[in-house]
Amino acid sequence: MAIGLVLSLSSTAIVLQTLGEKGLIKSDGGQAGFSVLLFQDVAVIPMLALIPLLAIPELADLSHTVAESASHVAEAADADHAEGGMSLVAGLNGWSTALVTIAAIATVILGGSYLTRPIFRFIATAQLRELFIATALMMVVGIALLMTLVGLSPALGTFLAGVVLANSEYRHELEADIEPFKGLLLGLFFITVGAGINFGLLGDDFVIIAGLTIVLITLKMAVLYTFGVIFKLRGSDRWLLTVSLAQAGEFGFVLISFTVANSVIPTAVADQLLLIVALSMLLTPLLFILYDRVIAPRYIAQQEREEDSIDESNQIIIAGSGRVGGLVDRMLRVSGYSSTVIDFNSAQIDMLKKFDRRTYFGDATRPDLLHAAGIGEAKLLVVAIDDKEQITELVRYAVRQYPNLHVLARAVDRHHVYDLWAAGCRDVVRETFDSSVRMGRSAFQALGIDSSKALKMAEAFTATDREVMVKVADAYDPEIPAMENELYISRVIEVRNIWEVDLANELKDILAKP
Repeated sequence: MAIGLVLSLSSTAIVLQTLGEKGLIKSDGGQAGFSVLLFQDVAVIPMLALIPLLAIPELADLSHTVAESASHVAEAADADHAEGGMSLVAGLNGWSTALVTIAAIATVILGGSYLTRPIFRFIATAQLRELFIATALMMVVGIALLMTLVGLSPALGTFLAGVVLANSEYRHELEADIEPFKGLLLGLFFITVGAGINFGLLGDDFVIIAGLTIVLITLKMAVLYTFGVIFKLRGSDRWLLTVSLAQAGEFGFVLISFTVANSVIPTAVADQLLLIVALSMLLTPLLFILYDRVIAPRYIAQQEREEDSIDESNQIIIAGSGRVGGLVDRMLRVSGYSSTVIDFNSAQIDMLKKFDRRTYFGDATRPDLLHAAGIGEAKLLVVAIDDKEQITELVRYAVRQYPNLHVLARAVDRHHVYDLWAAGCRDVVRETFDSSVRMGRSAFQALGIDSSKALKMAEAFTATDREVMVKVADAYDPEIPAMENELYISRVIEVRNIWEVDLANELKDILAKP
């Protein structure tokens, strides 16, 4: 059972980093993998409470050798510390140890939930970033120390500290503060994993270790694939889940040292487990290469053949059925218009079907699919997909191939507006602009300005901003980064100096009128 618990975990550090780098974290398979990893991290807590109950008295005299068998894992020091230093569980039996462990974890979670917010709120009043970071580090170290005193791993303590800090409204600031160190520390972790491999033992038992590693990966892939089928993941998403979680995880090192310290498994077995865990993690990049070069291309081609056949022809085509395209579609439908909606997110389509919304599965950037949707006879194309580059590509194609088609495009940011303008689109809507202007209008009202005047001020700002963008658009070059385009920068400064004065005078006039 202990070995099964150790090998059931997967590597959160490797998988999330890789999925993020490859842009797969938001896919159905990436989201499924993230959910499993999150649950595994939480499941470590009951595992650590259960393992002492599995202790074998005959192995007690072997537990002191854990530091030698797992010297590359920092958590192995817990066993030495429990024997020679302070401990809250020294001399307790398995059941007592489990109860003390659960009590310590509950204290951290419950106490942190109620104390974190007022503490950080008080610290934030000093407006010192260094004090803020120091307080967070003090909490992390303190919780890690408490976990050490009950015989658990400092790594588990830092995980619990993260859970506690996530309950604070300052979690985003904390995340921003530690972001510069994340990549460095993650690299250090991988260095310790690689440097700690016992090459002597690996050379002596290479066939056994390599064979067991392959068996582990194969078995986990079989289990994951089965669950992918059960939970209705499709195509490449099912394989992404299968491949990404097939290795053992970094918490396996913690559990291995913990099992030896608690006389659950012998040191010789622990040595082999450490190698199997490390090798499976080192093989993970090869599994992702296999997915990228063999599995994903195969299913991309298959997805193209399995796209829905569009059996209706409407004068309105909407590319994307998310939070933007879906709202546009609802407005058009209640007004009596019919639209053909195309989306490439299978989960989104399945959700819409439950609400009796017809959406076609397919890649709206493909010319043949647009032709099948009747773009040649359509009057309006609404481009509301998420990807910035795909929006620009689709707009450029539609404007060039169908000059009589009205293209309404979603822009991600201000510079994207210029990209779409250069592509020939003249009806561009910034996805956050209108909501931001509404917030500005509400801010005016909160400051005591009459609602009718606040509305006129917001309208004046909107009209001026759009006029300025048109004046600057011809200086923007999509082939040159904005910060390197001297003509664009000088034009922005020139126009801004004029429109800010004019707009300020216009707003003053609005406020002065009765």
